Amino acid sequence: MRRGLLSLAWGSAQAGASLTLASSAWLVSGLSPSPLVNSLLPVFGTAASLLPLPQHPLLGSLVQMAATLVLVGVGLAAPVPAGLDGGGSANLWLLILALLAVLLFGLGLQIAQFPLQRYLVGHQGVSMRRLRSGSDLGALLGHLLTGLLFPIGKAVLQFSQALVLLLPLLPAALQSGQARPARAEPSAPDLALASPEQGLNWRCCLQGVLFGSLFSLLPLWVRQQGAGNCFDFGMLLTAYGLGRLLSASWPVLSLPFPGAGVGRYLLLSGLLAATQWLPGWSSLALFLPMGALAGSSDARLAASLAHLADEPLRWQTLERSSAVGALVGSLVMGSLAQWLGLPLALPLQVVAFLAAALPLAIRGAARPAS
Repeated sequence: MRRGLLSLAWGSAQAGASLTLASSAWLVSGLSPSPLVNSLLPVFGTAASLLPLPQHPLLGSLVQMAATLVLVGVGLAAPVPAGLDGGGSANLWLLILALLAVLLFGLGLQIAQFPLQRYLVGHQGVSMRRLRSGSDLGALLGHLLTGLLFPIGKAVLQFSQALVLLLPLLPAALQSGQARPARAEPSAPDLALASPEQGLNWRCCLQGVLFGSLFSLLPLWVRQQGAGNCFDFGMLLTAYGLGRLLSASWPVLSLPFPGAGVGRYLLLSGLLAATQWLPGWSSLALFLPMGALAGSSDARLAASLAHLADEPLRWQTLERSSAVGALVGSLVMGSLAQWLGLPLALPLQVVAFLAAALPLAIRGAARPAS
């Protein structure tokens, strides 16, 4: 019973995080039409992966809540619809505040996520598979709420609900701090994690480049190229999240046959290209198989890190490496879209998936970057 409640609290926090970040992305796309500025949002959100931060669940949870409160204030002050005044000085200050709040939220995630995972797995007996399912289900709920809440109460309701979703995990964060003295001496993986340069894997980084560059401009692309609204953006993310959830619970989507690694990324590039040819909701539906392929790729990469001591550390390495890659991919794609124009961003992304198919499919034991 207790494990089930802890899993629900974990999933609730993941829903709050995904709702916060997705709503922030939509808010920023309304405050600035610049692809480069929009690409800064995921950069700010993942910059914490490069820093040697303390591992403290309660502090990290409180930092996330403080950042969400700042975003509630930005939502209150934002024009309705955002960007209506054409981007004056008021929008500039709101944009700066939103970016700084996302940076703060990313710091909180980085401080809290891994030690909380280890506490739940090591002290409370929650399986890593259950936590991963909770993460995927929570992200799915957060993305769904992104689309459903905006028509009702705009950004204010989105961020207020995110704050509520972050609350259930606070007791576990507090208990994990109290349980820490009872633990044994830190193991080698614990010590290695203190340094951001260690625990990186080049294939995870490369995959992070691909998905970071894709999702950095997605809200702006939906708003400008697809003439969509926040509901469309939320449903797109929901379809992607549902695909990831299905890949975790339906092993056939792991594509175990020979050449599956190459095929996975070739399929992703083909599906992404097809979104330009299909109208409206048909193109949105393609993000469901894209999410399934991305989820199975994550599982494959995490399994390749068998040299690491435990499962939470493998997923932490995957997430840290992907975040570093996403930072690079966001900046590169934002700069290219700023220079060449937003309409060329998606074709460039298709080419990137094609080019990365072979190196990402290389098998063998992964080694941390030195």
